[in-house]
Amino acid sequence: MLRTACDAVPLLRSIRGGCYNSSMRGCHTGITGATNTGVPGDPPQPPLPHASAAPAAAAAVGPAVRAFSTEMEGIVVPATGTLVRSRGQTEMDPSPGTPYEPALHPPTYIVYKKGMELLRDAWYNKGTAFPYSERDRLGLRGLVPPRCLTLETQERRFMEGYQRAYRISENDAKVGGVSNEMIRRWKLLQQLQDRNETLFYKVLINNFVDIAPIIYTPTVGWACVNYHHLYRRPRGMFFSADDMGEMAAMAWNWPQDNVAAIVVTDGSRILGLGDLGVNGLGIPIGKLDLYCAAADLGVNGLGIPIGKLDLYCAAAGFSPAEVLPVVLDVGTNNQQLLDDPFYMGLRKRRITGAAYYDVVDEFVAAVMARWPNAVLQFEDFSMNHALTLLDRYREHHLVFNDDIQGTAATALAGLYGALRVLGKPVTALTEQRIVVVGAGSAGMGVTRMIASGMCKQGLTFEEATQRFWVIDNQGLITNARDADLPAHVRPFARDNTGHEGESLVDVIKRVQPTILLGLAGAGRLFTEEVMSTMNEACTDVRPIVFAMSNPFSKMEVEASDAVRWTNGRVIYASGSPQPPVCYGGANILASQANNMYIFPGIALGAYLGATKTISDLMLMTAAEKLPELITDEDLAQGLVYPQLSDIRQISARIAASVIKAAAEEGKARGKALEKIQMGDEQLMLWLRRKMFEPKYASLVQLPVGVMQ
Repeated sequence: MLRTACDAVPLLRSIRGGCYNSSMRGCHTGITGATNTGVPGDPPQPPLPHASAAPAAAAAVGPAVRAFSTEMEGIVVPATGTLVRSRGQTEMDPSPGTPYEPALHPPTYIVYKKGMELLRDAWYNKGTAFPYSERDRLGLRGLVPPRCLTLETQERRFMEGYQRAYRISENDAKVGGVSNEMIRRWKLLQQLQDRNETLFYKVLINNFVDIAPIIYTPTVGWACVNYHHLYRRPRGMFFSADDMGEMAAMAWNWPQDNVAAIVVTDGSRILGLGDLGVNGLGIPIGKLDLYCAAADLGVNGLGIPIGKLDLYCAAAGFSPAEVLPVVLDVGTNNQQLLDDPFYMGLRKRRITGAAYYDVVDEFVAAVMARWPNAVLQFEDFSMNHALTLLDRYREHHLVFNDDIQGTAATALAGLYGALRVLGKPVTALTEQRIVVVGAGSAGMGVTRMIASGMCKQGLTFEEATQRFWVIDNQGLITNARDADLPAHVRPFARDNTGHEGESLVDVIKRVQPTILLGLAGAGRLFTEEVMSTMNEACTDVRPIVFAMSNPFSKMEVEASDAVRWTNGRVIYASGSPQPPVCYGGANILASQANNMYIFPGIALGAYLGATKTISDLMLMTAAEKLPELITDEDLAQGLVYPQLSDIRQISARIAASVIKAAAEEGKARGKALEKIQMGDEQLMLWLRRKMFEPKYASLVQLPVGVMQ
């Protein structure tokens, strides 16, 4: 007999087999034979029944098995397909449809890599198909987009690109300013960067004017819209709302211990394209590349940090190994992306309220804990969050918002440049009448910065606010909307409520402004009527018109129209690059009011100066320094910004001015303070030597385990 319930286990597993293995107590002698338990004194057991005699099987194996089945309800006897139940009941379970076959290939592979090294292994890499369990145990969390795709979805995405040429489609028409040739060049540059970053940055730095429109605006807008179709390999990190409680650990998945600059976006308002989610990463990467060289998009917003970091590397000389593009995925309200099977971000609506700020707080704490000296730049956050986030962190970390502060400093610098073109001193800023179209974070950031510039030239803040007329989609903003006005707009609302909602043309006729600024991102708002009215209003001085919205399709007026509609009198600048305009037998150059003039130098100065925070004085000093770098030859051609071909020298000089301004406030520390005391020449020499230069260096291989 069976002495214990445990003795029943091999019996239950062996009814079909014919014989127990050596670890079992007895041997089944066959279907018609007897069974011996192998225990001395135990009598032979009755022969085991065939599967067809299943109803009698439980009784035939004896009372011990029945007792055991009471304790272990639901055990299936593989040999007979019998389910032994606790109350002595049995029922038939269908036999397997196919015989068991051992796997020809092992179900698992042993890998000796993790993190980024694993993602660069062409055999083991699964890309966006790594399951969440593997992402955690292999150090991949945050290195690939949040959503886990299947191998079949990856195949479909590849075949889509394989079967169709990357050409401008009707859906891409809204990006504007991008040609099929620009797309071809963008793809070629991406391929070069994937295989040889040193050569990529050498090419970028030495051909900056030609390549900047490819890696940044306007081409980066197209790249962001299509990022989920173009994704090849990870460049940057993805933090999401689903990572709450894990972000501090995730930061350590990034392989670089020294990070000098981080550009982060939540993809909520990429350029003028809206919500692109994680696709917006292209902007931070592009900006960081330029740092080294000089709409809701969900995770598609990753294109924005990528673009910014290209600028960090190219323009400001940050090392490509020390920059980090990030997308903070809190969902997307872009239904087209939510419905797209290839979209790689969270498939949920954007979180709002306190939950949103909890996510951002955890992210900031995580990256600042690992890289406390890094510059953290917020990029393309929506208007309802941008200013709040800037105020929340700017006194605690080396944080700035390029859309608010960078755009504002660039605009002020351009106005100082325009005054130089007119032969007027900077103090003439206080005499200008300025109409601002666009009351978002960028528009009001520009307005406030220009007002601060007026204050520096002698006006009170209240006097400065009276030099502005701000227009939004409802028309002129006055105190008639007082209860509905955001706090950052209220100081610039006009007191005369009788003009509430007045149109742009009517405001120009009544006010006769000298400066017209476009920051609405709503397309061609500066029509022929607007521009001709502006020209007529400026009878004694040339009109100054800045169409600063990006991308090309979102700018308020093109250079050719602005020149023609003002009879060639306009002093013009735009956010996206434009070709010269032939008018009156001469080629009129269009200035580019792009933040790349300002933010690389600000970041470089703040980082090398170890300033801990970025103050308004540092930003103001950068805006004042830029127009001083315009040559007399460029001024004669009506340019209000220096030539981009000198971007590295421009960034170095702005960085020097930022460090000196920080020293005035007692913020500069370390080596920078020492260089200031040695004079401007030594400070500039030190800055240029600290800037990354793409060169091939000798390589040495260290055995595994040897400290680097």
